[in-house]
Amino acid sequence: MSEITAKRSAAPVAKQALFLLFRIGSERYALRATEVAEVLPRLPLKPIAQAPNWVAGVFAYRGTVVPVIDLSALTFGHAAEARTSTRLVLVHYHPDELQPPRWLGLILEQATDTLRCNPDDFQPYGLDNRQTPYLGPVREDAQGLVQWVRVNDLLDDAVRSLLFPAPDEAQS
Repeated sequence: MSEITAKRSAAPVAKQALFLLFRIGSERYALRATEVAEVLPRLPLKPIAQAPNWVAGVFAYRGTVVPVIDLSALTFGHAAEARTSTRLVLVHYHPDELQPPRWLGLILEQATDTLRCNPDDFQPYGLDNRQTPYLGPVREDAQGLVQWVRVNDLLDDAVRSLLFPAPDEAQS
C-alpha cells in the first residue's frame, strides 16, 4: 500500500448530513433532512379556534389530521410571505418518549435548497434564548450564518397538549 493510500485510509471520515434550507425574511435556517417526511406546496388549512396566532391550522393528510405552525410567525411574530417557494413541510415530531412520532406541518419560506455538511460545523452562538429553544447552533459559510432549527423543541407543553392531546384528553 502506498504512503498516500495509507494516509487516506487513516484519516477520519467526516460525517456528512443533509439539511433543508429555508428563510425567515432574509435570514437562513436549516432542518435536518432526516426530520423531514415530505415537502408539499401550501395547502388550504382549517383554523384552530383559540390557538396562538402562529398555529396556522390543520389539514388532512393520508387519513391523519396534521397540525401546522407558521415558523415565521412563531419566531418573529409575522406570517410567512405567500411566495411560490413557500412550502408546507411535514416533519417527524416526537412529542415525548412515551408517544410515537407524529407529523407536524411547518410553513417555511423559500424552502427549496439543501446543504450537505458535517453537523459538527454548527457551533453555539453564545446566547441562551429560552424563549426560542428550537433555535440551535449556527454555521458560517460564504453567504453568512445559517441556524439549525431543532424540530422536537418547537412546541412548549401548552401548545403540545393543544395540538397533540393525550388519547384520554382527546375523547373528553
